[in-house]
Amino acid sequence: MATEISTLGEFGLIKHLTETIQLKNPESRHGIGDDCAVLSYGADKDILVTTDLLMEGVHFDLTYMPMKHLGYKAAQVNLSDIYAMGGTPKQITVSLALSKRFNVEDLEDFYEGLRLACEAHSVDIVGGDTTPSRTGFAISITAIGEVEKGKAIYRNGAKETDLICVSGDLGAAYMGFQLLEREKEVYYKQIETAKTDTERLAISQPDFSGREYLLERQMKPEARRDIIQRLLEAGIQPTAMMDISDGLSSELLHICTQSHCGCRIYEERIPIDYQTAVMAEELNMNLTTAALNGGEDYELLFTVPITDHEKVELLEDVKLIGHITKPELGCALITRDGTEFELKAQGWNPLKNGK
Repeated sequence: MATEISTLGEFGLIKHLTETIQLKNPESRHGIGDDCAVLSYGADKDILVTTDLLMEGVHFDLTYMPMKHLGYKAAQVNLSDIYAMGGTPKQITVSLALSKRFNVEDLEDFYEGLRLACEAHSVDIVGGDTTPSRTGFAISITAIGEVEKGKAIYRNGAKETDLICVSGDLGAAYMGFQLLEREKEVYYKQIETAKTDTERLAISQPDFSGREYLLERQMKPEARRDIIQRLLEAGIQPTAMMDISDGLSSELLHICTQSHCGCRIYEERIPIDYQTAVMAEELNMNLTTAALNGGEDYELLFTVPITDHEKVELLEDVKLIGHITKPELGCALITRDGTEFELKAQGWNPLKNGK
C-alpha cells in the first residue's frame, strides 16, 4: 500500500529520504539538516550552500504580489539561510520555470527586484537556468556564502541553561498574508456580482492605510545581516541558530530536537508589533498563535550561553524570550497567567496542510 506524502509532512519526508545518506567526500563538512550545507575547500573559510524552490500557487500569489517584490523576496529568503549559519552571502544562481503568459517586461521587473536585494547585501548573481512551464511560475535560487572556518552555527549546539533569543517581531508577515487574502476574496466577490460596466468600474480598491508594515513584512522581508554584525561586535557566539521561516514553534522544536534538549519560552516576552495585534483582533485570531506559527518572518532565532545575558540585553532589536532545559522537561510555552502549554509544530508545511 502506497504511503501518502502528507502523512510525513515536509521535514518528515526529507528525513525519510535522506537518513541513510552518508557524506563520503572530506570537503563535505555538514550536509542535510541545517539551513545550509557546509563545505571546506580552504584553510581560512568554509563554504555555505543553500537552495529554495518557490512555486506559484503554493508560496506566492501573483494576484497581489508584484513581480519586482517577488524577485526581492525570493533573494532575501535565501540570503537569510546564509545569515542563519552565521555566514556572509556572496553569490546566487537563479533558475526559472515560466509559462507563456509571462512577458519580457514581467521578467525585467522580477530581475530588478533580485538586483535590488543582491545589491543591498553585496551579492553577485552568477548564473542560473530557464525552462518552459505548463502550470505557472517556479523559482529556484541557490545561495553561496562563506563563514570563518569552524565558526558555522548549527541547530544542534544548544545546551541546558542557554538563553533563547529572537530578532525583530513575529507574526506580522502572517497578518499581512491574511490581510491580502481577505481583500482578494472581497475583490473577486465584487467582480462576480457586478452585472454592468458601470458596476465593474465602481469596484473599490482595498485601503491598506495603517497596515503598511504588515504588507512590507509579507511582500518585502529583509534578511537580518545587521543582527549577525551586532552579535559579532558584541563578542557573542550563538550556540544554535536558524531563521524563522516556518514559525517560531517549528523552528524552536527543530533546535531542541537536534540539540537533544527542552525549552521554556514566555508568552509575555514574544515581540509583537502593534499593527499585528490590531489585525489579529480585527480578524478574530489568537495573537500568540499567529506569532508562534505564522511563519515567513525571516527573523533569527538563536541560543546563547547564560554568561552572555548582559550582552544580549544590550543588543538592539533582540529579545530574550526563554531558556533551554533538560530534555525530559519537554518544550513548553508559559502563558501570561503562568499556565504551561506544550509547544507544537503548527507552522507552514506545504506538504501537510495549507497556510
